[in-house]
Amino acid sequence: MTDMLYDRIISRRTVHHFETKKIDEKLVFRGLEAFVWAPNHFLSEPWRFYLIGDETKKRIIDLNTALALEKRGKSFAETKRKRWSAVPGWLLINCIKSSEENKFLEDYAACCCGIQNFMLSMWLDGVGVKWTTGSVTRNADFAKIIGFDVAEEMVVGLLWYGSPKVIPKQKRSPIQECLFRLS
Repeated sequence: MTDMLYDRIISRRTVHHFETKKIDEKLVFRGLEAFVWAPNHFLSEPWRFYLIGDETKKRIIDLNTALALEKRGKSFAETKRKRWSAVPGWLLINCIKSSEENKFLEDYAACCCGIQNFMLSMWLDGVGVKWTTGSVTRNADFAKIIGFDVAEEMVVGLLWYGSPKVIPKQKRSPIQECLFRLS
């Protein structure tokens, strides 16, 4: 692995706060091209992409605000509304469900690998991404807003993307803490 690729992998961060300017859609499609080259054991290409525009974004934010209001009150709900409204790019990644458990697990894993590819591609272009699986994505009304059948598809992640306002600092535990050598 080249040093540049290694450096990009370990420098990538989940971005929580974005500049408001929209990201060129060419970068999103380039990221999706990287996505579809993820390892996919059954070559089933189980992913579905939903590029979310302003009208759908507003409906999701309204739903999330209502859920937050019910759960934690007005102040919390309004804080969420404000923060979510500031996110410039939204992309939903779903996985097609399979009645075969092993195939579904493999397909779900392929979607997760694809998301990592997408995030790295975007990071290479200076775009930050947050992968969220908040409770709103598991709400029946969310599926209705997007227009997918929960019997057929499962949300893997709602991806927010944009130019990072702040790049968070992070660290990881030493590999030796989770590496077990077997003979």
